[in-house]
Amino acid sequence: MSSRSTPPASRPGRPVGTVTRGTTNPNRLRRMDRWIAAVHGPALRRAQAPVAVDLGYGAAPWTAVELLGRLQEAAPRVRVVGIEIDPARVAAAKPYERDGLGFRHGGFEVPLDGGARPSLIRAANVLRQYDEDQVAEVWARLCARLDRDGLLVEGTCDEIGRRHVWVALGPEGARTVTFATRLGSLERPSDLAERLPKALIHRNVPGEPVHAFLRDADRAWAAAAPYASYGARQRWIRTARDLSADWPLADGPGRWRQGELTVRWEALRPVG
Repeated sequence: MSSRSTPPASRPGRPVGTVTRGTTNPNRLRRMDRWIAAVHGPALRRAQAPVAVDLGYGAAPWTAVELLGRLQEAAPRVRVVGIEIDPARVAAAKPYERDGLGFRHGGFEVPLDGGARPSLIRAANVLRQYDEDQVAEVWARLCARLDRDGLLVEGTCDEIGRRHVWVALGPEGARTVTFATRLGSLERPSDLAERLPKALIHRNVPGEPVHAFLRDADRAWAAAAPYASYGARQRWIRTARDLSADWPLADGPGRWRQGELTVRWEALRPVG
């Protein structure tokens, strides 16, 4: 769903957005899914008829299929709808439909039967291809589609799911930024900079909060080097504890053990 020349504006009778490259791989989004199930699972269980949307799932439906399985472990009544703006991709996904899983043609308008409001919208590797100045409009459009306790998770990961960064938003707007990685592959926390979501990736420069955070994370990681003898996980946990003295982390050791760090959005919000 991307074009540098076409903004995500409404066109009568047509989905909102443009087609992405569509690249995807099985298990690419497992870290993001694991976090969603843990953090948003209680809200999904409370919802009367929870619907989760995999927006822009790509050329193959693997991420939507996997999302259903992972979310149903946390909220058995959840239903997943994969939405793609390319009709050919929707047609190719139809054979994978089953109880609790469907696919339909659409874009940022998030079309659901009966105008239902989703409890979750996951948009992974979708806005990466848009211009930075289009992000706020897309976020606002998607957040307006959420139900009262809904969550939008928008971010980017590498091709095999080792490194992710995503923003979590509620109906009111952005809440947190999560950095997640396979710790055994990490040389330093700033390795995650290349996976910053579109709202932040061009802000990793001196004077911007996200740049300062990654700088401090690298310093804390270096200072925690003695903990490496106990494994990368213990070094990451120590790094997080040190960062929490100066940065408003929104999680704790239970999530840090998974190779995650979640920071309040207001601390990383771009300048200007």
